[in-house]
Amino acid sequence: MDVDFERDFLILLMVVARLTRVEADRRARQHGMTRAQWGILKQVWYNPGLIQKELADLLEVEPMTAARLVDRLEKAGLIERRADAQDRRIWRLHPRPEAAPYLAVIDRQRQEITDLITAGLSEPDRDVVMRALKFMKVNLLRGSSAQPRAVCETDNEESA
Repeated sequence: MDVDFERDFLILLMVVARLTRVEADRRARQHGMTRAQWGILKQVWYNPGLIQKELADLLEVEPMTAARLVDRLEKAGLIERRADAQDRRIWRLHPRPEAAPYLAVIDRQRQEITDLITAGLSEPDRDVVMRALKFMKVNLLRGSSAQPRAVCETDNEESA
């Protein structure tokens, strides 16, 4: 059986995701960081007070992997660990002001990657892709019992 991989939705989606990760990795390395470190900085910046276990869950990595990445960012002076007020065994992660310029770089690189990926797509086509991806995300979060819905132009953002 011949499979046209360019027409296989799941394979094409995985290839696009992989190529996106490769591009983000390349750009992060140019700034002396890793894509994972970028992810940690973003999460800690917008969710100060996270514990490492929560961070590991958000990034879908093992807690020890998150701990090593946090160690590097702490050593670089970009985040800090603070003892939890109720449980001294827990360390909460907080961004340091020195992280702000890195966040600006990350945001600029995110926008450039988005522009690269969507080059040639009209604004309405970008909107359709975004709605479709949101529906796919909801379907996956609901699990195998999800009833997939068609994405149409009359659907609004709230339904995703």
